[in-house]
Amino acid sequence: MVVWTEQECSIINSIFSSLDYEDIGPKALVRCLIVYPWTQRYFGAFGNLYNADAIKTNPKIAAHGITVLHGLDRAVKNMDNIKATYAELSVLHSEKLHVDPDNFKLLSDCLTIVIAAKLGKNFTPEVQGAFQKFLSVVVSALGRQYH
Repeated sequence: MVVWTEQECSIINSIFSSLDYEDIGPKALVRCLIVYPWTQRYFGAFGNLYNADAIKTNPKIAAHGITVLHGLDRAVKNMDNIKATYAELSVLHSEKLHVDPDNFKLLSDCLTIVIAAKLGKNFTPEVQGAFQKFLSVVVSALGRQYH
């Protein structure tokens, strides 16, 4: 079980309460698909992903980026039991979608970059530390079914 400090909880809640999901979600997923093109294989049904411009303007990619951020809301609301909160999603991604669990880490890294750019000087080492801890717990929970 992960132990959260009051400061970490406050930081995580503050980050998510100020996010524009329709901006941040698509940017993070687009970045992931462009920087790590092998991750595109899971989005074959999303249409044209032939180049960066096609990915950036793909409405299905944008919608899924928003869905991912809303999925993170579940973790924010259940920080004391993220593992159980993501049990079904872990099974889905492992057994049905066959997503390589390393991709969760890649997407979390891209999300961190997008959040850092958005927060600017407010993305202090303390904020980054709490955010990285949060994402690490989420990534671990999503990858649990694979172990």
